[in-house]
Amino acid sequence: MTRYILNRVLVAIPTLLLVTIFVFMLQKLLPGDPILVLAGEDRDPETIAMLREQYRMNDPLIMQYLYWLGDVMRGDLGTSLRTGLPVTELIAQKLPVTIQLAVMSMIFAMVIGIPAGVMSAVKKGTFWDYLANIVALSGLSVPNFWLGIMLILLVSVNLGWLPASGYESPWVDPVRSFQTMLMPSIVLGTALAATLMRHTRSSMLGVLQADYVRTARAKGLREKTVIRRHAFRNALLPVITLSAVMFGELLAGAVLTEQIFTIPGFGKMVVDAVFNRDYAVVQGVVLVTATGFILINLLADILYVLLNPRMRAAI
Repeated sequence: MTRYILNRVLVAIPTLLLVTIFVFMLQKLLPGDPILVLAGEDRDPETIAMLREQYRMNDPLIMQYLYWLGDVMRGDLGTSLRTGLPVTELIAQKLPVTIQLAVMSMIFAMVIGIPAGVMSAVKKGTFWDYLANIVALSGLSVPNFWLGIMLILLVSVNLGWLPASGYESPWVDPVRSFQTMLMPSIVLGTALAATLMRHTRSSMLGVLQADYVRTARAKGLREKTVIRRHAFRNALLPVITLSAVMFGELLAGAVLTEQIFTIPGFGKMVVDAVFNRDYAVVQGVVLVTATGFILINLLADILYVLLNPRMRAAI
């Protein structure tokens, strides 16, 4: 088990190094010159030359990368050109917002998707099976931005049940925070619920045909007991690991939803940074998001082994 975890960590390290190279080169590929932005409207040649020297822009590209990587390893992601604040401070402000949105979306997806998948598998070929598959296909087909706009028009504008946009910290007002995050969570969680439903159904169908399930039924156990204790527990293992990966995707893929509902999270921050050519913020957000995704995938691999005795025996 220890060797397996060590091997997964050793695989994650070069992946993370490749991510840092990509993030660094991202700044070079973006249009515009950050030094000209820093120099202001006058763009005095002496000021530009001083700034290029200060930010080591005259050094070879490989040296610029090594200097930047050294700062990153010390926790210094640079300074925002627009606000003058450290990027790490901005990320510390925005990351909890996106995590809250991701957690609520994941809870909504699991509460809807997993029971629907179990029901669809248990009642295979019936009306409920076809209904669950139709709903899942609809959830995968509907674009997030369209669903978000429709929810705002119906729930907020016409019915006035929930606020259309904005954000409130749960530490300030938990009820208001839940209200502002409910619709964005439903928008993000809809497609995830459909994906979880399909995977849960597939996993349950495989488990229900296993020998130990047939043995449990042959012993005279009630069908509910067979499904709950024998089938569902084993079918849930790949679903749990899939959920961990999907949670990582939520952290990186909430850009449109945060823009629609004006949520001050990671997605909105990176969009604003791109429009303002705030390259340090773009680099910081992409690097933190990619690192988080790699760590969550590593956690999913370890979690699957911990939950699956057969995998532990095979290692």
